[in-house]
Amino acid sequence: QVQLVESGGGVVQPGGSLRLSCAASGIVFSLYNMGWYRQAPGKQRELVATITPTTTTNYADPVKGPFTISRTNAENTVYLQMDSLKPEDSAIYYCNAKPWFASDDNYWGQGTRVAVSS
Repeated sequence: QVQLVESGGGVVQPGGSLRLSCAASGIVFSLYNMGWYRQAPGKQRELVATITPTTTTNYADPVKGPFTISRTNAENTVYLQMDSLKPEDSAIYYCNAKPWFASDDNYWGQGTRVAVSS
């Protein structure tokens, strides 16, 4: 059974930082592209960042610079370091896992809420 468990969300003031974690089980982690997506109220889910098994990264334009995605294959964990947070970064953040090779497998976590407010 595949599980992606996010943690690290919370309430933070503008300009603050948070570090999200996603612990994966039930997959061969080193074969999966991992990603973070977010969904704000009334909006569609959108890409935040992805990282390949060989740590090639990709970021959505709005988060380039302040956000950093990383992974530790030995611990089956992917991280999202979020700095200089803005109110528009408020959303539910979801972890995603897809094999690097062609496959119908596509897994999601339950999400963790991030609220940026003064």
